[in-house]
Amino acid sequence: MVNEWHNEDYFAKKYNMGRPDKKVKVVMPEGHTIETLDGAVPGIAGQIMIKYRPQNTTTWKTMPWEKVDTDTDYTCQFTLQNLAENTKYEIVVLGKTNKKGVKTLEGNFITAPPKELSAPIHFMVTTCHEYAHQDIPENGGFKIFNEMKKLEPHFLVHTGDVLYHDRISKTLDLARWNWQKMNSLPSNIAFYQHIPCYFMKDDHDTWMNDCHPASKNKFMGEFTFEQGASLFKQQVPHSEKSYRTFRWGKDVQIWLFDGRDYRMPNEMPDGPDKTIWGKEQMDWFQQTYQASDATFKILISPTPIMGPDRPQKRDNHSNSNFKYEGDLIRGFIQGDKNTFVVCGDRHWQYVSKHLTTGTYEFACGPASDEHAGGWKKNEIYPEHEYLNIVGGFLSVKTTQVRNTNQIQFTHYSVNGVQLNTKTFDA
Repeated sequence: MVNEWHNEDYFAKKYNMGRPDKKVKVVMPEGHTIETLDGAVPGIAGQIMIKYRPQNTTTWKTMPWEKVDTDTDYTCQFTLQNLAENTKYEIVVLGKTNKKGVKTLEGNFITAPPKELSAPIHFMVTTCHEYAHQDIPENGGFKIFNEMKKLEPHFLVHTGDVLYHDRISKTLDLARWNWQKMNSLPSNIAFYQHIPCYFMKDDHDTWMNDCHPASKNKFMGEFTFEQGASLFKQQVPHSEKSYRTFRWGKDVQIWLFDGRDYRMPNEMPDGPDKTIWGKEQMDWFQQTYQASDATFKILISPTPIMGPDRPQKRDNHSNSNFKYEGDLIRGFIQGDKNTFVVCGDRHWQYVSKHLTTGTYEFACGPASDEHAGGWKKNEIYPEHEYLNIVGGFLSVKTTQVRNTNQIQFTHYSVNGVQLNTKTFDA
């Protein structure tokens, strides 16, 4: 247990009472436009292409040049197909305008092993990145990126709240500026050049606190939920569906859930018709889960499924007002000791064992110590096997020890110090 950086009242004031349903007025600082605000990285019309190849080979595969302009906020996404399994690739991004020469950015990534191969897998999980709570001076970003990179993971899962729209994104242009700020942080750029990431969205990086498709609030100005959801897909890599599953060798399958696109209002009475996942996503999960023969099954949710959570919270499956669907999920996976839940959203780290089902949940904690809080450090529930009110990240690693498959969950501090480790045999 260490510092409780911000108490519950701090976040209540910041994220609830600070969002009245009243019209807002956007006033630029004197002498500034949106292109000169802090952190602004205005785009330039031009073209982008990529080339890639397996490491230590000589032949590049190239993708055609693609136009980037204001319509896509100068972003472009390429789909790489027919990649070799269990292979490290080099990748080069090339960009050009009509006025300047070609600029390049180099990186690399690793592909998943085939489902028949039992191979060690190592990945990280993070959540809740608040630009105002960076811990590297002069807008250098977040310490966790360098610490995660040192551990050489195969990939990262960002469970959502990649950034926070609530206070500043009152128009689509301001929301784009918000993404510019986060994506241009030196720590982020250095990490993502070499470590691929599965991005998930939650409320703050979609629109505002506890939002759902029918949400309305004058506090968000001209910026809408629909714009926020569309902008998220534009700014980060994504699949056809916002929920998806991926296999990493024989031993690991992960499920990534969407908790916003199908969600019903928190205020709706709980029961069979109230949902966070929606029928389509629930059916998909049950079918793919039952069909999986992976040694370890890892459900990764933007918000808690097992808990415990604060009694007054009402936005996730561990809360009383989404209990019906939460019980369905918990009951469906109950009894499989090799199924685990990982969640984001909470501003503290924990390991919990559900009192009824026995399923473990691991909350990765926020990106910085300054953003930690919302739970009393001495309020330890029977479910808790580890509780820490700090920033940091979660590591998940599978190995084979004396012919036994193991999975290990390790919480780290923002400085890369191991805080807690939990290991399970298959």
